[in-house]
Amino acid sequence: MDEKQKKTRKKEKKLSLLYVLGGGILKEDFIVKHTRMIVLIVILMFFFIGNRYTCMQKLREIDRLQQQLRDVRFEALSISSELTGNSRQSQIELLIEEQGVELEGAKTPPYELYK
Repeated sequence: MDEKQKKTRKKEKKLSLLYVLGGGILKEDFIVKHTRMIVLIVILMFFFIGNRYTCMQKLREIDRLQQQLRDVRFEALSISSELTGNSRQSQIELLIEEQGVELEGAKTPPYELYK
């Protein structure tokens, strides 16, 4: 009976929060035997967490740059269409008339001097 009581007390000791937080669990045979493996697993966990954090930052940067690219493309398209509209002959004649510049359109069509 005496040995059974010691075993149950030992199990109770293992299960208590104070035993775990106090560092008593580090003296256990399993922990001592597998210290290298535990350290390796902890290092790998830190590596994977850091890698995931870096990947998430890069994905956010890619999304931001894609949005910026869409905005710039839209702006370039609108500027191009505005330039096309302003370069029409009728639009140019209207602008010349509004500015008061004394220019007139050619009455005869252009022709080639050399073939």
